[in-house]
Amino acid sequence: MNISGKIKLINETKEYGSNGFRKRELVVTTQEQYPQNILVEFVQDRCEILDSFQVGELVKIDINIRGREWTNKDNEVKYFNSIQGWRIEKIEENYDSQLPPIPTKEDLGTSQETNKEPDDLPF
Repeated sequence: MNISGKIKLINETKEYGSNGFRKRELVVTTQEQYPQNILVEFVQDRCEILDSFQVGELVKIDINIRGREWTNKDNEVKYFNSIQGWRIEKIEENYDSQLPPIPTKEDLGTSQETNKEPDDLPF
């Protein structure tokens, strides 16, 4: 799965617990009719891949959705979801530049005159 959008926020890496678990959060705003601000977590050795990205850049993020179960002190079971990123890449703002070029008449090996249909329109 992936999410595309504009980077809104990149947090610093934070360390949790005594085992050295590291997490870094990024918020990306989707580019759709109703834009969504999506929080994506990068964990452990993936935290550093965000160093080369900046707020405002358009990106595509490959993600995994994680779910976990937790039982609170009152013995109630709760479920939580998180979105974990594992790869991120910049995408160009000008999508036209990603399309193949339009062939010219030289590319086609014919002239415009030979492909011209008779003009028999009354106007």
